[in-house]
Amino acid sequence: MSKDPIKVLIIDDDQAMISAISSAITKKLEDETVEIETAPDGVTILYRLENRQAPWDVVLLDVDLPGISGPRLLDQFRENGASCSVIMLSADASATTAADCMRAGAFHYLTKPFKPTELVEHVVSAARHSRLRRQLVGSRTTTQKATNIIGSSVPMRQLRSAINRVAEQNVSILIQGESGTGKELVAKAVHDRGGRRHKPFVAVNCGAIPETLIDSELFGHQKGSFTGALTDRAGFFVEADGGTIFLDEIGDMPMPVQARLLRVLQESEVRPVGSSGTRKIDVRVIAASHVDLNNAAEHGKFRKDLYYRLNVVVLAIPALRERLEDLPDLAALFLQKHSGGVALTLNPSALDAMTNYAWPGNVRELENALISAIALRTGDTIGLESLPPHIRKVRGSMPIPKPDLEGDEQLSLVEAKKRVSAAFERDYLQQIMQRAQGSVAEAARMAGIDRTNFRRLLQRHNIDPGNFK
Repeated sequence: MSKDPIKVLIIDDDQAMISAISSAITKKLEDETVEIETAPDGVTILYRLENRQAPWDVVLLDVDLPGISGPRLLDQFRENGASCSVIMLSADASATTAADCMRAGAFHYLTKPFKPTELVEHVVSAARHSRLRRQLVGSRTTTQKATNIIGSSVPMRQLRSAINRVAEQNVSILIQGESGTGKELVAKAVHDRGGRRHKPFVAVNCGAIPETLIDSELFGHQKGSFTGALTDRAGFFVEADGGTIFLDEIGDMPMPVQARLLRVLQESEVRPVGSSGTRKIDVRVIAASHVDLNNAAEHGKFRKDLYYRLNVVVLAIPALRERLEDLPDLAALFLQKHSGGVALTLNPSALDAMTNYAWPGNVRELENALISAIALRTGDTIGLESLPPHIRKVRGSMPIPKPDLEGDEQLSLVEAKKRVSAAFERDYLQQIMQRAQGSVAEAARMAGIDRTNFRRLLQRHNIDPGNFK
């Protein structure tokens, strides 16, 4: 969940029940900030609803209340457009009462007595759904608009703060993060917040340019300098003069080109292929990589001097699985973006399945999954059945592995998380390759990852597609 307070309203005429519910929520959600408000009946709450005062995320509403009944008050929550999710509580276990409440718009129906763990699970799920509903009808905050970086989790707030601090400083930046986390989005945010915002922003995927052409693409060439050079070409660095060049997947750059790039950064000038002259440039360089460049440099796969030149400021983007509390915000954004103007939402089961999935393809995979779900939906609400099969089945088919602490008592939390992440990623890749019967193209499509990056993941974990055919 989000680090923003979870606001809970408990409406029950039994003070002992209110105390028990409050105690269960605060104990089970000790890592969250929870604000609990209580009321012995619905009369005062009805007045607040009529005045559009409903600040809660979750309402726990007793069915049998004095003054105004729980179901009638539930109707008022819906009629007044309150975004909170209402969980009905009752000692009545009849299916008719539960069905009536669910048809009236209740998020869930719990029969007393209930287990504290069960109650808290539904409270968390309801709070998450309320947040999604607000995001779908509301607008993003001013801070998020300024950087276009979505998320209210601690890592994303820290990232936005770092972007604001370094944007005006004319220093090289290295962005680190897994494929699909939004490295180009962060680079563009730095550019847009800095003094070069009115100059060009040029994004280059170093891994997508053939080795025989990368020199020409980056630094330009003169007409006739090689076969096929029919005209002069300025190159990406000249195109970005005065602005910012974003070198994505720089770890894939060939070593000889790394040497020429280092000289460009040191001398602030480029020499086009086939030319004897140079041209001065003023370009801010932002580089990114999904691999650990420091480790690559130590193993001779990346120039150390270039790494030190780029590694002036590091911005680390967390994987989506490390900030799942941001998923409702992101889902709301993508539903608005791809719905074609239709007001869409996710039902609770679909949202829960998505928050229990590890998203190895990160935000890019999330967007692709929602595009698929929008296409397969049968109404204005996206249900579990519309999600890709590997997402809706993940809870039962792919348990989260535990880190192996045997013989390593000094293992840090960060290292333990890395081990768990790597183990889960490997299990996921193996299972999705099994489902795709060894087809890399099909597995990449199911994972929502482009084929090149999917192959890199397979290579990282030494997974041979041929073993699954």
